[in-house]
Amino acid sequence: MKFHEPRNLAFLNAGIITCAFIILFFLSVSIIFTDAWSHFYTFLALTISSGLIFLLTYFIFQFTLEKFIYSKIRLIYKSIHSVKLNKKGNAIPQPSKNIIEHVQEEVDRWESEKRGEIEDLRKLEQYRRDFIGNVSHELKTPLFNIQGYVSTLLDGALEDPSINREYLRRTEKSIERLVKILEDLDEIAQLESGQMKLKITRFDLYSLTRDVTELLEMKAHKHEIQLVINDPGKPVLVEGDKDKIRQVLTNIIDNSIRYGNRENGKTKITCFDMGEEILVEITDNGIGIESAELGRVFDRFYRTDRGRMATKKGKGLGLSIVKHIVEAHRQTINVRSTVGVGTTFGFTMKKV
Repeated sequence: MKFHEPRNLAFLNAGIITCAFIILFFLSVSIIFTDAWSHFYTFLALTISSGLIFLLTYFIFQFTLEKFIYSKIRLIYKSIHSVKLNKKGNAIPQPSKNIIEHVQEEVDRWESEKRGEIEDLRKLEQYRRDFIGNVSHELKTPLFNIQGYVSTLLDGALEDPSINREYLRRTEKSIERLVKILEDLDEIAQLESGQMKLKITRFDLYSLTRDVTELLEMKAHKHEIQLVINDPGKPVLVEGDKDKIRQVLTNIIDNSIRYGNRENGKTKITCFDMGEEILVEITDNGIGIESAELGRVFDRFYRTDRGRMATKKGKGLGLSIVKHIVEAHRQTINVRSTVGVGTTFGFTMKKV
């Protein structure tokens, strides 16, 4: 018998009280009326009184448990489910009679979930603070540059032909950087909200990779980085938005050049046939990324400490855009790295 139900609990308590009454009745009668047990009426009185006491205590306990205790527990149970399930539009289930057994499980589970939600909110709050600080920093630099150049021109440099044109050119460059940051943020927002529609076509991924490396060849040569593509010997046909994947390749390869090894630097691009997918890996022998920072390389505006030391260029938005583009294709991207050895970015594409 499960004693967590009101009926069973009432039965148990009524039985205990009735047994106690029978023992007391027996002792009392035996001490006061020594010959009472020889009479039939004594047993009849004991039976009737015991039965009445059992029924009375049973109904009192059951009424009390149902009215004042279990009704409150059911209210807690329903409240928990209304919070948990109504968010998803599900119907609130009716609690079973084994309410005590389920309420403890629900409360423990709910506590665990809420603790996790609170921790997630703390992380989001920290992320929000970091993001606002990074946005402020990234926008502040070009704005202050523009302000400085314009102020200098207004203070008299505008009349000096040897200065005014150069300062206007620098102002234009800072404005272009500012516009690019805003365009990248807008692109990320569209990718996150699903507003940006991908133009899915079939194309040769190997051919696209060659086009990207040719465009970056001059920059790679300037940084003394060798770009190497492993030739698969045949077209690598995939399905996706060609322009967006070009952007993915460009950002990752450009990153490998920017943070590459300045002596015998190399970036290698390889395509692997994974059955239903093609895995693209871009590997460099650059400065590498600390293991503690690997989880944040795809965050907006995030640049590693070693990355900031290596170069002041870059907005920290490229890899965030890359991640969103790959995920918009319902594919995955990952990174692995060893400090002083190099970094490998890998992403998948649907094979045709």
